[in-house]
Amino acid sequence: MMMRGIRGATTVKEDNVEEVLQATRELLQIMQRENDFAISDVASALFTVTPDLRSVFPAAAARSIGWDKVPLLCFQEIEVPGSLPLCIRVLVHVNTEKSQQEIKHIYLKEAHVLRQDLTLP
Repeated sequence: MMMRGIRGATTVKEDNVEEVLQATRELLQIMQRENDFAISDVASALFTVTPDLRSVFPAAAARSIGWDKVPLLCFQEIEVPGSLPLCIRVLVHVNTEKSQQEIKHIYLKEAHVLRQDLTLP
């Protein structure tokens, strides 16, 4: 079995606890469904948020959907002029038999502009 990285990102309309948690839960659940992995297959997850998001750690959303034994870390993205605001990004490390070509990276809402080459139709 190999470990693969699965990337994902989403955006929120404003920085508030429930919106950040809901958007993060949605992102993780779609990533899990589209890549067909169990929580026990997840080795770790790294979250970043843009500097305009301060209300809650996205890792709290992961714990709320059962990822409570998964090592989780949250970081702040670097501020780059003109970059996408109000954005939550994640890199999930998953043990899987899938090849890198079979991995589906998930970019929701306004985050689809980050990697249009990887965005699901």
